[in-house]
Amino acid sequence: MSLYFFRISTGRYSGAADQPYEFEDRAAAWTEMTEVCANLLGSIARNLKPNAKWSMELLDENKQQVFRISLVSEAVCAAPARSMGNDRRP
Repeated sequence: MSLYFFRISTGRYSGAADQPYEFEDRAAAWTEMTEVCANLLGSIARNLKPNAKWSMELLDENKQQVFRISLVSEAVCAAPARSMGNDRRP
């Protein structure tokens, strides 16, 4: 059995769990990580701002990265220009 830690990062905030989780192997740790991430994702996506990043990492017992799942929001084009009074809507 190996010890792992979860770390969540969003913007400038990053925090790792103080208590380790014990998993049989990396495959079991990955399975748990994806389940935890899936449970959090709806709430995270609803609150994500444009051009922001959220990530969850799994760290080994030496706090070295093993896996990372990231959610990134990007504004890929500028907002459309507003009409300068030429738009005649009722």
